[in-house]
Amino acid sequence: MDKNHNFEPNTSLSSVIELYYLDVDLRNLLSKYLYRIEVHFRTQIVYYASNKHHSSPTWFIDPKLVDRGFLDKLDDIYNYSFKKYNTPIKRHHQKYINDKYAPAWKTLEFFTFGQIFSLYKNLKDQTLKSEIAVKYGIKDVSVFENHISSIINIRNICSHSAVLFDFNQPLGIKKIPCKKFKLKTRNQTNLNASFRLILFILSKVSQNRTDELEASLKKIFTEANNSPFVSKIINSHICFDL
Repeated sequence: MDKNHNFEPNTSLSSVIELYYLDVDLRNLLSKYLYRIEVHFRTQIVYYASNKHHSSPTWFIDPKLVDRGFLDKLDDIYNYSFKKYNTPIKRHHQKYINDKYAPAWKTLEFFTFGQIFSLYKNLKDQTLKSEIAVKYGIKDVSVFENHISSIINIRNICSHSAVLFDFNQPLGIKKIPCKKFKLKTRNQTNLNASFRLILFILSKVSQNRTDELEASLKKIFTEANNSPFVSKIINSHICFDL
């Protein structure tokens, strides 16, 4: 389909359906592995920050530790969403009526991927941010932020059932510090680049899950290439090269 939404000549309905199911299969496959990355990332922030600020269970709302812009948004989220509709948080405040916030280990569990990433970006302690980035084999915090932001973009597409196969990252994916998963071409924005990034970050979470995802991707694309129409899309849009 071109930019004016015109189908290529001789496009059949069956070909469109094949492409549709490729997209669905990819979204469903990626979703569970992206969730593993999300949980792992949240856990690292809670672990490293809470241990560093162990005397402050609610360090995440301390203006000495977190930029004010994040805190202003958090007040609205917490008071008008968490305290009213989140059962564990509501129970905490029923039991501890003088607490303005529940401790980090309770509260941050309910942050979305985007919210927990926003908290990370707004941490004032650059050493702490670097320690978390190094956990994923990345020394440069700006590179790590680029990587997590790119993963969240894919996660949002999968969560909202948007079209995945021709997605391009708004910003190029910065260098992946891994020989196996580094980008082989100059294309830093296509879906193939995102696959390689997801596999790299996932390898810091679980090697078994990484091997599992890589094998599943190869299987999906091997089968999809049996269709000339879909194969053309794979080669022109996704450029899968694992």
